[in-house]
Amino acid sequence: MPRLDTALAPWSDSTLALLARGYAWLPDRMRATNGGPVRTRLLGRPAVALRGPDAIGFFYDERNVRRASALPGPVLDTLFGRGAVHTLDGEAHRVRKAVFLAILKDGAGVEALAEHVARCWSESVEEWRDGRPVVLFDEAALVLARAVCAWAGIPLSDEAVRRMAADCTAMVDGFAAPGPRHVRARRARTRQEDALAGLVGAAREAGELTSDKGTAFEAVVWHRDADGELADPRTAAVELLNIVRPTVAIAWFAAFAAHALHRWPQHREPLRKDEDGRYARAFAHEVRRFYPFAPFVGGLAATDLTWRGEPVAEDTLILLDLYGYHHDPTMWINPYRFDPGRFTGREPGADELIPQGGGDPAHGHRCPGEDVTVAVLATLVRQLAHLDHEVPAQDLSIPLSRIPTRPRSGFVLTVDGTSRGAGSPG
Repeated sequence: MPRLDTALAPWSDSTLALLARGYAWLPDRMRATNGGPVRTRLLGRPAVALRGPDAIGFFYDERNVRRASALPGPVLDTLFGRGAVHTLDGEAHRVRKAVFLAILKDGAGVEALAEHVARCWSESVEEWRDGRPVVLFDEAALVLARAVCAWAGIPLSDEAVRRMAADCTAMVDGFAAPGPRHVRARRARTRQEDALAGLVGAAREAGELTSDKGTAFEAVVWHRDADGELADPRTAAVELLNIVRPTVAIAWFAAFAAHALHRWPQHREPLRKDEDGRYARAFAHEVRRFYPFAPFVGGLAATDLTWRGEPVAEDTLILLDLYGYHHDPTMWINPYRFDPGRFTGREPGADELIPQGGGDPAHGHRCPGEDVTVAVLATLVRQLAHLDHEVPAQDLSIPLSRIPTRPRSGFVLTVDGTSRGAGSPG
């Protein structure tokens, strides 16, 4: 039996195919194997790609897959940052992640952030009533940056928040792209790490070394790692960005939500009548399932493993297919139909919906900000449903060859300037 990791010719490297085909690359390969594991190489490294409920449990078991040294340098230098929690394993990971869990899994805190988003959205809508075309993606990123910086207690001027919004979108937009997009992403990260490291240093010089601080900014500034030491200012800046950047990245989902409401306007009225927010959450979950966000996540085989009876050698790159999983007809009825009814009256199971990864957020590598994403997106969905606007002719296609993708136009709209109350669910 050929090994999943070593029986690969050098010409089997799929890096160029991934860059060319984007989100379609891995699902196409999976179809060729009837959903079975895919053997390939990425960046010259032997790799195996997995999909399915059993693959999720396998992938997020730290005895099988580790994250240390798994993320390529270009991804660290743009998306996550050097020394980020995503690169840690074991006790170091658990201690560092505890600060994120305390911040991002607190129900009252999540609700407060959603309220900040609603308030910043309403303020921005008033600015849009002059009839000018508004690129929703860009404006949503600014709304989210203003909201999360205020909520987290990060002391930034409005001009600095505008730069933060632009830089965070650049980091996400360029992490998987060669050329100018990647260069912009690197420069954006360096700029924001420098600025936030300065804020961290100033806060430490001005304050006492205590841990019972009230804001997310202070929690990160005074957090102590597994060795009992404060993280250096640069690492603290990296982790502050790992609160702000994913929140700003909800702008991708906001653009997708607007696209869905424009394409299937029958959902607008149920959202307008949605007093308890349950339909908005169902709609948000379906946006996260239906539209492309992360194509896959990756880690390294922690030791010699066996997957479905086939060997996987230590240090093999293991990919968990996310986009294909959410469009797998064996998992979803009519997977290419947009249907919030899949989630009405219920929350999806822990490993049923995994656009931001799977597993246990308390003990594994699942994104601890998932609750924030759902709450904030549900808030934006309701705001969009109540917004009286027009959608001019534009290119709303969503290219699967681009990672990360979004509607090509960014979703341009014009807001009705006569109905002053429309734009908020109240």
